[in-house]
Amino acid sequence: MVWRGSSSPRDRVFACLPYILPLIEAIPFSIALFNQLPQLGAIYLTLLAPFLAVYTFLGSIFPFIGLVIFFALFLLVVRNERIRHFIRYNTMQSILISIALSLMTLCLQLLGTVGFELSSIPVLGEAIFNLIFLAVVAASTYSIVQCIRGRYAEIPIVSDAVYAQVR
Repeated sequence: MVWRGSSSPRDRVFACLPYILPLIEAIPFSIALFNQLPQLGAIYLTLLAPFLAVYTFLGSIFPFIGLVIFFALFLLVVRNERIRHFIRYNTMQSILISIALSLMTLCLQLLGTVGFELSSIPVLGEAIFNLIFLAVVAASTYSIVQCIRGRYAEIPIVSDAVYAQVR
C-alpha cells in the first residue's frame, strides 16, 4: 500500500533499520536450529555481526538495552509527526514484532523452560523455538523486502495494531 505518498531511497533505508531489533532478539530461539544447520547460523550471525556487536556493547553498559531502544524508537520515531508515515509505520511494526517475541519468551518461561529449552519435552521445545525463530525471521524479512520496494508490509493482526497506533 502506497497511499500515503512515495518514499525516497533514504526513507526506505531508515524504514528497514528497526527490523534489525527483532532479528537480534530472536537469536536465543535459534540455538536448536543453528545446531542442526551450522552454515545457516554462520550466515545469519555474519549478516547481523555489526549490529550484534553494537547491541552487545550497549547491553554491557545498559542492562535493559532492549527496553531503552523500545522507548527511544516509540517516543522519538513513532510519536514524532514530523517523520514520514512510512518510517513510523515500519518502526511501530518492528516494535510489535519484538513485543510478540517478548510475550512468547514470558509464556515459555511460565511453561517451565530452563535456559531456552523445554526440559520435560525436548523435541517439542525445539520445534516451538524453531517455529518462533522462523516466524520472526519471516515477518522481518518480508517487511524489509517490502520496505526496499517502497510498500507497506501487511502482516495480519500486527498491521491492524500498527494502523491504530500510527496516525
